Amino acid sequence: QVQLVESGGGLVQAGGSLRLSCAASGSIFVINAMGWYRQAPGKQRELVASITSGGSTNYADSVKDRFTISRDNAKNTVYLQMNSLTPEDTAVYYCNVNGRNTRFVEFGSWGQGTQVTVSS
Repeated sequence: QVQLVESGGGLVQAGGSLRLSCAASGSIFVINAMGWYRQAPGKQRELVASITSGGSTNYADSVKDRFTISRDNAKNTVYLQMNSLTPEDTAVYYCNVNGRNTRFVEFGSWGQGTQVTVSS
């Protein structure tokens, strides 16, 4: 079983920055893609950013040039650096990790979610 623990959310003023972290642990053989999603009240969950095992990244248009996703493979951790935050970035942020466990079975796990609130 694979567990994800997120941290780093909170309340920040518009224009500020936050850094989210998500650490994976458990029966992990290999981690492939890692990503961050968010869900605002009354809206569907949407992809914010993703990163492959090779380091290729993908961003939602709304966060390009403001957010940066990165990963530390030695720590099985993915990060999301969020700069120039706006009230529209307010949401619960979830990390998502895909890979294979020690029995070589594919897994896809979600973090518990961390609240990001941006005040105007």
